[in-house]
Amino acid sequence: MTTRLRGTLVGRDSELARLKDACTRISDEPVAVLVGGEAGVGKTRLVREFADAFADADMQVLTGQCLQLGEEGLPFAPLAGALRQLLRRDGPAVFATHQADFARLLPELGPVGPAVLDEAHRAYLFDLVAGLFERLAATRPLLLVLEDLHWADRSTRDLLAYLVRVARPASVLVVVTYRSDELHRGHPLRPFLAELDRVRTVDRFELDRLDRNDTARMIRELLGAEPPTGLVDDVFERAQGNPLFVEELTHCTGDLPDSLRDLLLSRVDRLDEAAQRMLRVFAAGGNRIGHDLLAAVSGLQPPELEEALRSAVAAQLVHADPDGGYAFRHALVREAVHSDSLPSERVRLHTRYAAAIEADPGLVGSDRAPAETAHHWFQAHEPRRALTAAAAAAELAGRRYAYAERSQLLERVLDLWEQVPDAAEVLGMSHLDLLEATATSGYTAGDYARALTLIRAALAEVDERKAPQRAARLLMSRGRCLRKLGTSDGIADLDRAHDLAARVESLPDRLTLLAELASALVCVDGERSARVAQEVLGGLTPGTDVPLEMSVWLTLARARKREWSDEDQVAAIRRAAADAERIGDTHGYLRAHVNASHHLFSLGRYAESLAAAELGLAAAHRVNAHRTSGALLLTNATEALIALGRWDDAETMCTRAVRLDLPGYGAGPVLNLAARLRLARGTEDAPEMVARALRFLDRPYLEAQFRAPLTELRVRTRLAAGDVAGALTAATPGARDADLLADPRDAWPLLAAAARAAATAGGAGRELSRTVLTAAAALARPNPRDRAFAAEVAAWASGDLGDWATAVAAWRADGAPYPLAEALTAYAHAAAAAGDRTAAAAALDEAADLARPLGAAPLVDEGEVLAHRLGLRPGREADEVLTAREREVLRLVAEGLSNSRIARDLFISPKTASVHVSRIIAKLSVGNRTEAAAVAHRLGLLDG
Repeated sequence: MTTRLRGTLVGRDSELARLKDACTRISDEPVAVLVGGEAGVGKTRLVREFADAFADADMQVLTGQCLQLGEEGLPFAPLAGALRQLLRRDGPAVFATHQADFARLLPELGPVGPAVLDEAHRAYLFDLVAGLFERLAATRPLLLVLEDLHWADRSTRDLLAYLVRVARPASVLVVVTYRSDELHRGHPLRPFLAELDRVRTVDRFELDRLDRNDTARMIRELLGAEPPTGLVDDVFERAQGNPLFVEELTHCTGDLPDSLRDLLLSRVDRLDEAAQRMLRVFAAGGNRIGHDLLAAVSGLQPPELEEALRSAVAAQLVHADPDGGYAFRHALVREAVHSDSLPSERVRLHTRYAAAIEADPGLVGSDRAPAETAHHWFQAHEPRRALTAAAAAAELAGRRYAYAERSQLLERVLDLWEQVPDAAEVLGMSHLDLLEATATSGYTAGDYARALTLIRAALAEVDERKAPQRAARLLMSRGRCLRKLGTSDGIADLDRAHDLAARVESLPDRLTLLAELASALVCVDGERSARVAQEVLGGLTPGTDVPLEMSVWLTLARARKREWSDEDQVAAIRRAAADAERIGDTHGYLRAHVNASHHLFSLGRYAESLAAAELGLAAAHRVNAHRTSGALLLTNATEALIALGRWDDAETMCTRAVRLDLPGYGAGPVLNLAARLRLARGTEDAPEMVARALRFLDRPYLEAQFRAPLTELRVRTRLAAGDVAGALTAATPGARDADLLADPRDAWPLLAAAARAAATAGGAGRELSRTVLTAAAALARPNPRDRAFAAEVAAWASGDLGDWATAVAAWRADGAPYPLAEALTAYAHAAAAAGDRTAAAAALDEAADLARPLGAAPLVDEGEVLAHRLGLRPGREADEVLTAREREVLRLVAEGLSNSRIARDLFISPKTASVHVSRIIAKLSVGNRTEAAAVAHRLGLLDG
């Protein structure tokens, strides 16, 4: 089974590398590769991608397909298919004098020779086939692909064994695919594969399902755009990483497509009726089920149940869990089986499950019982019982901080509300109460779009005159949702909430509202936020409401950061964190650690920033705040790890954050950090990650704290690609944007990148350089990090060796290894220009010692290029100027290949190939591809 995906092959780099490695070995010995995997996992796509790269003058490709007829099918069917391709390509003459013998496989060749009945004649046929392949491979290497070997007849298997173990034709690579999920215990392919595994020249591997990141990449390829919020989670949960299922479900929401359902049910239909009936009972219970629950609902006697389960396990539809239960091997199989049941049967089964769990919650565990019961009563069309069960389950989920689950359960209660006439009396709450509670849960779970919809519905029901406090609270929530989703700054709603707060008669309630308002305003209007916070403090008696005081001081620490000293801000934040921990206010504790980790990084206190983020992450994990405070803390921790030089740990943090698939602008900061890491390391996926991050710049209402780092990233990306004009174009508006330059934390890195672009552009960058220096003169520099950036800006502007020495000293004081390595490399360039080779050599050595452990390959390469030009590395090989991958690319450039052809040959994207070529041209200081090839030959970079 093959997917129909076109474009980049996702998640198969290591497998393609194994096939490519096998191809490089066939000149010494014949090699066979056996590729297994479940239906739809992408075996055919992988092999075709590999074959397409060689279907030209480099290698000839023949493909044969086994037929779904098994032992009763046509003998040698895949071989006949491959030979038929050969006949169409080269004509009958390719079979030389053996046309009558090969006519047994290809009737179109004409009359066959005498009947072949004994083993000797069959061996003769095998020898003819091996001889044919060897003759073909004598001119060009041969790739023979045999697909779906699980359907192969015995003759085909015997022929394959002969080719691999006996004949071993030279310069032939045999690639075989088979479905591992078809190999039941008695399948004839199982012992055959075991025998081939013992052959030294056979490589066997199985394709795994895609992980969530690769599933997301595949969905982006299919859609040609970023997937809608929630689509990745939905598709990954249902498809479980199977590429065929991912493709089908990406373009189809709701019920399974008929074609996919038929495929999934084809193996179920082979079971006997008792096993099929058991599977229908199982499917109603979910993807996993305990043995006792299945026995209670099915009503089968132990021997009957065990026999039915044994059949399902043997058919590889179900597998046994270590805890004694069972699980479907694929969630979509369960979905297909359940949907194939009759509606009345489904109702009956869900009723049985609900009754069984209510009678004995221990069948699923007391923590799961309310949610399971709610689900089954809902599916059994018992709205009243489902309503009360869902409400109870939601309350339990809230106590366990399972916000996403609570949100889903409250959504179920909302669905059922109209079906139960006295729902308000049954639950003891109004519809408006339920809407607000569900919206709050959705917001807490990070589902801002759904929360916004519910808040709007609640606002339609609330009377501002009678309930100003509730209306104000809902308006503030709506403003926050709009800002999180990037559809508005939310100011209008916050203004209206402020007006309504004045109508709240109860002083404690009014002060609570104003504290929430001050917190909501801090990101959009710091001055007004501080005024509202001071108003709250003026109305509070100290010590009477610790959580409220703590919230206000956290707000003031951000809103008054220009007026307060650094130590006063840190002290206020830490005091708030301690108070929150003392009184058990988890929300306040998380907020304090988000603020602390952010602010400490601004001061260049990176280790303290990381420690604060890690404390917050532990708390976020305890209360399941992964997509809200947890996401901010992951981003802050990643930023601190990058500054500390712990880049591998930072990559791990980035991966965790990206997997959250945050809505709105939530993913922007972490994608920015992930892109920076990959750009600095020169990884092949850097262009893709950079493009994903920079797309946020096209969105409206993007806050300056997000726009400034992304603008800096755009400038750095252009410079890395050698696009100096593009870097100037990107940097100039940013260096003039007062909003982007308002906060020194984000303004200094942007100005440093702009100064570098201006210096690189020479005369064309003079105007930008003046703009940068003017902006820098007006910008505060209260801590070592700011002073280091300020020194770097001055050094880029002057190019003076003394200014670069100052910048190096400033970065040394800051302690971040990568900016120090960059400054040392720039200092080396300045020293070289001044003729001081000794200073340049020392700076380059130190920069390399800093950059290599980080994996910052482009910076290491830049230093190596300069060292070679200065003759500072006489004992080292010239080909160290380029990385191994760049030497591969350069060889193909020297052969005259285009970027698209280079991409095909090296299994990379054309965009990545283009980046490699640009980097090579920059490293060799040449103007184009032709000059690069000439320099490569002159320096001996292509030798060997």
